[in-house]
Amino acid sequence: MILTGRPFAGEDRRRLKEFLGRMGLSYDEGIEYSVCVLNQAYEIIGTGSADRNVLKCIAVHPEYQGEGIAAEILSELIQYEVEQNRPHIFIYTKPENEDLFCSMGFYEILKTPEVLFLENKKKGFQAFLEDLRRETVPEALEAGEREGAVGAAVANCNPFRLGHRYLLEKALESCQYLHLFLLSDDRSMFTPKERHLMVREGIEGLPRVILHWTSDYMVSAATFPTYFFKDKQQGQKANCRLDLELFGKRIAPALGITRRFVGTEPYCAVTNQYNQEMKRVLPSYGIQVREIERKRLGEEAVSASKARAYLEQCDWEHLRALVPEGVFRYVSRKKMSEKL
Repeated sequence: MILTGRPFAGEDRRRLKEFLGRMGLSYDEGIEYSVCVLNQAYEIIGTGSADRNVLKCIAVHPEYQGEGIAAEILSELIQYEVEQNRPHIFIYTKPENEDLFCSMGFYEILKTPEVLFLENKKKGFQAFLEDLRRETVPEALEAGEREGAVGAAVANCNPFRLGHRYLLEKALESCQYLHLFLLSDDRSMFTPKERHLMVREGIEGLPRVILHWTSDYMVSAATFPTYFFKDKQQGQKANCRLDLELFGKRIAPALGITRRFVGTEPYCAVTNQYNQEMKRVLPSYGIQVREIERKRLGEEAVSASKARAYLEQCDWEHLRALVPEGVFRYVSRKKMSEKL
């Protein structure tokens, strides 16, 4: 018997969490849809879930493994993704499950000792790399091929602030070209399209900045696979390594990137931990990590949360001090139109 939910609630949710705990996994609060296979006693013997286009929390009780239950779960989840018009599907799982999922039509993107990252498109990641190269001016590719100073930064820009502009300007002082990867995740205050428009406004006059989407390959916090780590701190470190190794092994070489720039993080412990892992992991791939002191306004570092709070309050005077003028005009018009 198959039980599905969007997501589960009440007793069904409690039983799912309990089963995952016995299987060494934890329930991920980002789950939007789950599938459970029950035996004749109505006990959960297998489960899997979806979070957007990422399949996660997949487990089958050891006594029932080898009976095709995992394939049944995967089939249900893929059908759900198809119904949601999401043809490109990803899985995070444990490396020991590689043969199982590869036999079901998934292809490895990257494997670390803790995490296996797969997708259902055989050449999906290669197409992503080719897109990045097409978006890059020939002069930047040539600089990378001759081991010139080509840098990279990753940002959410929710919204784009003067701090972002400051980081980019400081980075350009020590590199010929800078690749700016904008997170594609759509769980921010501003949509990806809105953030892209703001970044375009914000990088006006910086022709050596090359803008890209991260797509689904530069892992965001929303899809980090912490759910199969009982120790959340261990999980966060494994998440960082997965993202950084994918960048160091495959993305950076495709563009000749040899430097990664990041701002200091005085507020968020998770982001600060990511920065520390970056400084530990990327040098082994020949990538220097340069941490730039965050731009300050008076005694305080400029933060995204403060900018969003000023926007919510329509505090135009304080907001204007945090964002470029073009971005200020855009977000203030948007806010006023929402109030009409």
